[in-house]
Amino acid sequence: MNTGSDRGINESATAGAAADEAPHVSKAPAFIKANRSLHLSWQVGVFVVGLVVIGAGIAMLVLPGPGWVAIFAGLAIWATEFAWANLVLRWTKRKVTEAAQKALDPRVRRRNIILTSVGLVIAGALVGFYLWKYGLTLPWHLKDQ
Repeated sequence: MNTGSDRGINESATAGAAADEAPHVSKAPAFIKANRSLHLSWQVGVFVVGLVVIGAGIAMLVLPGPGWVAIFAGLAIWATEFAWANLVLRWTKRKVTEAAQKALDPRVRRRNIILTSVGLVIAGALVGFYLWKYGLTLPWHLKDQ
């Protein structure tokens, strides 16, 4: 039996699914969308700005800064105008959510802690061996020791 509250839940779930399936629509203001050449210029501008933000994010992966945040921000900028970027952004959000849920699993956390501990012990042993063998001499200053 379908009660009124059940129907409201089902309709809201269907509306949420329909929102995900809706065709992508440009977020440009109406006066820009009205003129084809102005809208094309708008899209080129959005693409360039998104590209600059993503490029800065890639640079920040090796330099100090929030690289992944900038890359996702550039992708979000592109998603305002391009359907393919919107699909990539939704896929990325889904994968990040799945990874976060997996990382919260106690077995996975225990495994990660054990692997990190083993890695630190091995690194400590290697550093200890180097210091025992060569002392505090840097590798490029070693002369047939």
